[in-house]
Amino acid sequence: MKRTLLIVTAISFFVAGLGVCAFAKGPESIRIGVNAPLTGDIPKVGEGTKFAARMWLEDVNAAGGIEVGGKKYKVELIIEDNESKAESAVKANTKLITEEDVLAIIGPQSSKQAIPAGAKANELGTPMVSPWSTNPDTTKDRPFVFRGCFLDPFQGPVVAKFVKEEYGFTKAAVLYDVASDYPKGLAEFFKAAWEDLNGAGSVVAYESFTTKDADFSSQLTKINNSGAEVLFTPQYYNEVALIVQQAHQLGWNKPIVGSDSWGSAETVKLCGKDCYGLFFSTHYAAAGAKGATKAFIDRYEKKHGYVPDDVAALTWDAMRIVQTAIEGAGELTGDLEKDRKAVRDALAKIKDFAGITGGMTFTEDGDPIKCAVIVRISDAGEFEFFKSVCP
Repeated sequence: MKRTLLIVTAISFFVAGLGVCAFAKGPESIRIGVNAPLTGDIPKVGEGTKFAARMWLEDVNAAGGIEVGGKKYKVELIIEDNESKAESAVKANTKLITEEDVLAIIGPQSSKQAIPAGAKANELGTPMVSPWSTNPDTTKDRPFVFRGCFLDPFQGPVVAKFVKEEYGFTKAAVLYDVASDYPKGLAEFFKAAWEDLNGAGSVVAYESFTTKDADFSSQLTKINNSGAEVLFTPQYYNEVALIVQQAHQLGWNKPIVGSDSWGSAETVKLCGKDCYGLFFSTHYAAAGAKGATKAFIDRYEKKHGYVPDDVAALTWDAMRIVQTAIEGAGELTGDLEKDRKAVRDALAKIKDFAGITGGMTFTEDGDPIKCAVIVRISDAGEFEFFKSVCP
């Protein structure tokens, strides 16, 4: 009986010891989720996200992993397709958090997916960094949600002020997708800023459409007849070409100005010469880039055959921001809830981060303070740096 008791006791201590050792050494690897639109309306956005994330992983692997508390951990990327849909983005985040056990999530990119997906990440206590979502609601009252880009309350006035200073116009028109969070919000911020500069009623046409619409002739005819001197349309690359080309077909020969959603190489590919000479606000300009930004662009172009858009560059920055936070978490215990909270806290403390899209420091709301860039589409179809606008 005594012998049996001794054996049982010894086994108990052995098992307990295993548990302590397993807990002490933390997880076997770090799993990072990526929530991206690989299919749907804007697959090029998903492609840039995926390519940049995998380039980052190559560098991490080459360094032997991410070092936390004196120990190096291998890293796994789990990429989920959100199909460019809000409900799919929420499902992707839920799966990444509850089934894939990720430590943090990069994406979604567009606000239409990032806002609802961010709600789920915050609810489940998992740090999420959206590289490209500029709508304030993405991070608002969500301590676990961050972003790597400027916000629309900053971008809207930047565009309005640029148009005013560059052209001296007093009458503007706006055309936007009323069913999508990003263009709807940015249209509102631009309108408010424009009317602050030019007076009430100076937005003489404020026209909307719904996602998937492809014929804008009715709205553009009204804009043509409104007396507007400039058209602002904060739409994605798949819609920009249609809007610009149809506007020209209807006789519009005045400036058309866009926002950071124009930043994909697909914009010029689809729009062609109709977009030459036009301006848009964005996060970085590839032409004339230097230092780490140029190194990233050259490497990406050599590997994938085209110049990376702002989504890819912002994703690269977001991956590095999360890496910085993980390294600054102190240790990884293996308790996901605690480790996610530690990474979140480290994210909030990041100061003076040197990104390839510009330096940034996070506010209490998880938003970076950083500059915007005005880009001109050259007659060669390249995105040329025109000027920088800082807070």
